[in-house]
Amino acid sequence: MFHFKQFSVDQTNCAMKINTDGVLLGAISSAENPKTILDIGTGTGVIALMLAQRFPDAQIDAVEIDLPSAEKAKQNFTNSVFADRLQIYPISIQNFWLQKQHQQYDLIVSNPPFYLDTLTSPKENKTLAKHAELGFFEDLLNQIPNYLSAKGNFTIILPVKTASIIKNMVQEQLFLNREISISSFENEMPHRQILSFGVNQTKIEHTSFTIYKSQKVYSDEYQNLLKNFLIIF
Repeated sequence: MFHFKQFSVDQTNCAMKINTDGVLLGAISSAENPKTILDIGTGTGVIALMLAQRFPDAQIDAVEIDLPSAEKAKQNFTNSVFADRLQIYPISIQNFWLQKQHQQYDLIVSNPPFYLDTLTSPKENKTLAKHAELGFFEDLLNQIPNYLSAKGNFTIILPVKTASIIKNMVQEQLFLNREISISSFENEMPHRQILSFGVNQTKIEHTSFTIYKSQKVYSDEYQNLLKNFLIIF
């Protein structure tokens, strides 16, 4: 069990455990007063739960193709104080799109499989959780504009190399509006980027974020970002 200040997450049998990428995405992703949110590849459900805490008026759909993870996410949702606003869909995102053809979301988030052109894990569920083909991202980027509201945001966290590929794949219907470069330590090269897209073109906001100020000591910005969630702060 991983205990947060307002909820707990059981990670048993989940392909991907709670990690820094997920909690950063859950704490940073934003939209203007979102009423509908979609979490693609929810895993344990931690990002959806964080968003439920941050946005008390939002209804949240969460999609997870790995059935053991989906079952755990459902359990974690049911055991939370946000249960009435969270819905799990244990299906592929392609099948989900077919079910929700007229749905509009104010915020769509994803901490997706991101290893491209690398050897896959010998464990099938780890492969699903960590690895994707370019076609996965092409389908995702093609579908997102159909489900994003006029003022909505699609926010995703990726390794820098993969983020660069994704930015070059985006077509005319989706526009980058925010880019956050994440480094472990100050003056280090970033290892992750959080990208936020909308259906309207705006000036791109470029910012940086540092996780640690010294070995095993979190930066002030990391502590401030996560102080409402992590019990260590």
